[in-house]
Amino acid sequence: MTKATKLLTALPQPQRERLMSLAREVSFPEDTRIFESGGTADRFWVIRSGAVSLDQQVTTAQRVTVATLGAGDLLGWSWLFPPYLWDFGAEAFSPVRAYEFDAQPVRELCDEDAQLGLTLIRTVAEILAHRLEMTRTKLMEQYAVRRRSAL
Repeated sequence: MTKATKLLTALPQPQRERLMSLAREVSFPEDTRIFESGGTADRFWVIRSGAVSLDQQVTTAQRVTVATLGAGDLLGWSWLFPPYLWDFGAEAFSPVRAYEFDAQPVRELCDEDAQLGLTLIRTVAEILAHRLEMTRTKLMEQYAVRRRSAL
């Protein structure tokens, strides 16, 4: 399995400083819904402390957790790709402190600084690849358990 990439540590110092100039500190109490699948993705976060669960609504009464994120992890990538709608939901699993970034100024910064934009997109792509690999592994494990219990 690939190693998890942390957005802020992956950026070179000057690019990290430029991005962080757009950050503001926020917090979410435990059990707070941060965003819902299908909602407008107009911001993202880098978690400083606490844990966030990413989930997918499978029925009107059931959500399935697809990943748990912690310190240093990127929360939200849908802000980077049109139509800018969340693909998952997110909930604070514990009290969370995070850096919050408004998407539009970050996209503008990426347009102004092509090297920052390329580095940011590559880093987000690495994060997405790692999460896809984790999800695939989890699905294969669940399939194997169900198959064994059916035999």
